Amino acid sequence: MSDDRYTRLAHTSQLGPATLAGIRALLDGAFEGDFGEEDFEHALGGMHALVYEDGVLVAHGSVVQRRVLHQGRSLRTGYVEAVAVRADRRRRGIGGAVMAALEGVIARAYVLGALSASDEGAALYEGRGWKPHPGRIGVLGPAGPERLAAEEGSTYVWTPPGGVAPDGAGRLDFDWRDGDVL
Repeated sequence: MSDDRYTRLAHTSQLGPATLAGIRALLDGAFEGDFGEEDFEHALGGMHALVYEDGVLVAHGSVVQRRVLHQGRSLRTGYVEAVAVRADRRRRGIGGAVMAALEGVIARAYVLGALSASDEGAALYEGRGWKPHPGRIGVLGPAGPERLAAEEGSTYVWTPPGGVAPDGAGRLDFDWRDGDVL
């Protein structure tokens, strides 16, 4: 671990063009070019956790507000986006630092946390108490509710203290957005 590591927590509105470009470059590298403009758009408009080592950005994650319909309630949900650690800095606890900062935001501002985990990222989230939602996953699309069977098993939830734990048998319907819905 670097002696000069720190985490900055900031809203998108507090990030200048150079910082946003640095985040985008980090995400492009970490996702090996498989991170599109709509993916980046999904990561904006909320709080960002930025981890620096020796003044260099080495990790990022953000949490944005989404609405999730569950058993007749619209839950104010902190949705985690764009979690990435530079390849040469992985397996050093940096991803955990990003998640700790984002979970703090979720605990203070939302009744539920959610994210879509890749196979590579699932162990990080599970180790922090995130659980795959066992029920169905859907979206409130332009034509009405749609099931997203491909997201079942990879959509994780986390309930902060005092939050709302979704019923495992209940369906989670996320609000619509362009690109990959989850």
